[in-house]
Amino acid sequence: MKRPGADAPGSPQCEKLMAKKQDPTKPAEDAAAAPAGAEAPPKKEKKPREPKAKEPKAKTAPDAPAPEGAAPAAPAGAGKAAPTATAAPGESTKKRGKAPGIPPRRGKKLRNQIKAHQQKISKSGPTPLKQAVTLLKQMKRAKFDETVEVHMSLGVDTTQNDQLVRGSVSLPHGIGKSVRVLVFCQGDNVAKAKEAGADYAGSDEFIKKIQTEGWLEFDVAIATQDMMGQVSRLGKVLGPRGLMPTPKAGTVITGDIAQGVREFKAGKVEYRTDKGGNVHAGVGKMSFDDDKLMTNITAFVEQVRAVKPASVKGNYIKSITLSATMSPGIPVAV
Repeated sequence: MKRPGADAPGSPQCEKLMAKKQDPTKPAEDAAAAPAGAEAPPKKEKKPREPKAKEPKAKTAPDAPAPEGAAPAAPAGAGKAAPTATAAPGESTKKRGKAPGIPPRRGKKLRNQIKAHQQKISKSGPTPLKQAVTLLKQMKRAKFDETVEVHMSLGVDTTQNDQLVRGSVSLPHGIGKSVRVLVFCQGDNVAKAKEAGADYAGSDEFIKKIQTEGWLEFDVAIATQDMMGQVSRLGKVLGPRGLMPTPKAGTVITGDIAQGVREFKAGKVEYRTDKGGNVHAGVGKMSFDDDKLMTNITAFVEQVRAVKPASVKGNYIKSITLSATMSPGIPVAV
């Protein structure tokens, strides 16, 4: 049986029960200190904290005193929005190329002109020499005097030493430009070479100049047979540039030195096969008459035909193409 008044309001037992119901986690002392019959305060709900984005702090250099007459410095962060510097009057702001070695884009007029020339050449096919020279002059578009070139594809095996084609030919009407000739000779041949038109003639002084100073202000180098022992020391310098005197190219002279100098000054052309078995040479200028160009081209083709190696089987001359410096190639009937 319950004792009367045990659970009556205001009794000590009732106060303890009320304190436990309000907050069981609090100690009994806090519950006893609360006034009797007081209601427990409502609990506050804790909201989760949102992480704050950290903004990078810009490092500012200490302000330096500006020189007299200088413009005030731009504020921080204004570099991106600032416009690019304008070019001075008379200067071009256009970039010449995105990367080295990339030519500028051709204009529409030039592209259409080249396309029309190529269609005309493809329709006509291989043409006789006279017609090819006339067609080549009709395609002239450059303002300077272009060089007329002959390209021959030969049926030779360049891996075989006995099938390499190399030599020189004197063109009847020259090549249309002045040639600087250096002659390695000694004794009386020095005076003979200079009388024949050589630009430079001598022995030890020019060999030393090429070795020490890298002097290469000449287009053709000729040597007499007795000078080849000394000239051979220049093989590493002249060889890669195609200037080394060799008997196959006709630049080592055993006979009259004056005659050899006259031939090269008049327009003697050297030729040799490349890795693909092709021969290239300049045979004149666009300003030449048609007859002179035809004579030079015929002389060059006949010379290459005459030096056909004995070991070559089958077709020796595969094709002949005539072109200029700034024009497409025109196939010529062999």
